[in-house]
Amino acid sequence: MSTERAPREDPQRAPWWRGAVIYHIYPRSFADANGDGIGDLAGITAHLDYVASLGVEAIWLSPFFTSPMKDFGYDISNYCDVDPIFGTLADFDRLLARAHELGLRVVIDQVLSHTSDQHPWFRESRASRDNPRSDWYVWSDARADGTPPNNWQSLFGGSAWTWDARRRQYFMHNFLREQPDLNVHNPEVQRALFEVMRFWLDRGVDGFRLDAINHAMHDRQLRDNPPALRGERPPRRSVEFQQSLHNRSQPEMIPFLERIRALAEEYGGRFTVAEIGGEGAEADLPAYTQGMQRLHTAYGFNFLYADRLSPALVRRAMSEWPQTPGSGWPSWAFSNHDAPRAVSRWAAPEERAAYARFAMLLLLTLRGNVFLYQGEELGLPQAQIGFEDLRDPEAIANWPLTLGRDGARTPMPWVGAAPQAGFTTGKPWLPLGGGHAELAVDRQQRDTHSTLNLTRHLLAFRRRHAALRAGTLHFLDLPEPLLAFERRAGGERLLCLFNFGAAAQPVPAELARSWRVLERLGDAGLELLPRCTGLIAAPVA
Repeated sequence: MSTERAPREDPQRAPWWRGAVIYHIYPRSFADANGDGIGDLAGITAHLDYVASLGVEAIWLSPFFTSPMKDFGYDISNYCDVDPIFGTLADFDRLLARAHELGLRVVIDQVLSHTSDQHPWFRESRASRDNPRSDWYVWSDARADGTPPNNWQSLFGGSAWTWDARRRQYFMHNFLREQPDLNVHNPEVQRALFEVMRFWLDRGVDGFRLDAINHAMHDRQLRDNPPALRGERPPRRSVEFQQSLHNRSQPEMIPFLERIRALAEEYGGRFTVAEIGGEGAEADLPAYTQGMQRLHTAYGFNFLYADRLSPALVRRAMSEWPQTPGSGWPSWAFSNHDAPRAVSRWAAPEERAAYARFAMLLLLTLRGNVFLYQGEELGLPQAQIGFEDLRDPEAIANWPLTLGRDGARTPMPWVGAAPQAGFTTGKPWLPLGGGHAELAVDRQQRDTHSTLNLTRHLLAFRRRHAALRAGTLHFLDLPEPLLAFERRAGGERLLCLFNFGAAAQPVPAELARSWRVLERLGDAGLELLPRCTGLIAAPVA
């Protein structure tokens, strides 16, 4: 297996982001340069050569802005500065410059739907009902009996409304009570948010990942949400008892997104990607990316919370994205900082090494962009965190039925034999995951058959083939547990074939006669496909 790197630029690809692989860095847990146990910008900069060696096109940084850290950076108190635990603006500028030297674009989070309750905007807004920013957040009077104005529920549990005695009104929060929702309907709020984006664009960032963007606007009539349709599993959180029709995904979002795209075009076509979450939000994905005036791409939660990976799930996810001209372009993530790591959701412990390779091949052959979460290239499983070490407020509140965000945020293992696997010289903010040191970067670098080196090899293969980067996807009619699809671009055709089953599966004879294998996992072949394997093939000449 070769570990060659494909060239950084391909003149046949335009624009750069279409089909890109973007490496997701969670700064708290990537690398700690000053020994305080928390990852920082200088630590990221010191490891950018490693990221570039993977063959990805860009990095996405989760928030590093000034924050009380009630939700670990997604509660922002100053959009235009770096929190001291991560460093300084000068540290960010050095990171950006080094990334660009290595041919990596830098995408940063923009949290436009809410701020911290410590943000000066909110402090002013809550002071009175007639101050200049009184309408910058979503406020409402109580009902006659003192209860909240409607039944909306927070994603973190309980009512989406909190009483504030200063104004004698409720304020809305789709997330923690410490994360009040901005009134993005207000033109002054929009202007302020665009000033924030210009601040970072002027510094040279290459794009924005728009956090939970479909939650940025609410129904101005504050109508109750209807009850949820009966699902296959009982609700775990109060928000799952209702359809979130009125506290997100409002039609006024479209012109706001078009303004964001116009701003990106002012700066030479900077990249925009939306995170779109929540039950029943699938329609937002193509709507927010349709045509040339809206966002470049978006990703949802099709795979991030799925308990099982199956051919049906892949087919369903792909079906949400039409391939007709003018339709939106998808992005995919199997793991991230909010979801339990995929190999632990989808495979038994003894099968996780093989499944990490299987999932990587599948992810890199899907039509769309790929978001690769730090440690996914190592095959890291979800870490088991004891209650005494939990930091995630949702995990603590819902123990032991958690979403496992802490277990996906444990430190990146760099050097297997070093204290804390080389992440820090101090005590890490979360404990190292059990078994993660054995999967450390330095150990996998030396193993030509490691998941890390397979990832590099597959990324190089993907970059060489336009059909995988930007081609169409067409499913073949094969019964489960097999999944087969063709990727096509220009005159190139590639067959991607996978066995999701618990036993080896014979491959139909017509495929074996018509295709030749280019890449394979293990003993995968066109006659017999062992369990948890896959291959990529080209037509027989």
